[in-house]
Amino acid sequence: MALTDLPMFQALRQKMQWHQQRQGILAENVANADTPGYRSKDLKDLSFGDMVQAEAGSGALRPVATNAGHITSGGISAGVGTKVSKASSFERTPDGNSVVLEEQMMKIAENQIDYQTATSLYTRSLGMFKTALRR
Repeated sequence: MALTDLPMFQALRQKMQWHQQRQGILAENVANADTPGYRSKDLKDLSFGDMVQAEAGSGALRPVATNAGHITSGGISAGVGTKVSKASSFERTPDGNSVVLEEQMMKIAENQIDYQTATSLYTRSLGMFKTALRR
């Protein structure tokens, strides 16, 4: 089994792919800022609980309560996906366009920071495993 096949690395990879898709959608919003009637879009937030549920459904990860005092997860909703939804915006131009450039640029910056954080975690985790295996 390769190191990159571990669930932690798969989750980080999925998070990075989500950020890449979101960057494309946000760029599309900016590109259509002057298009009459265009409604801004965004991806459904990637939920850690959904990622854990998807892993539990695949059989790779199964939480087990070994003690009656353990906390149960309750009902975590399944369905990890990248659903594109219309973003709600309070501002709208007279031609029906709902893209606010300042808002989109803030989302792009936030997305870029989150992506860099995920790639940094991925790289450092790989480095730690490689260091541990050498000794």
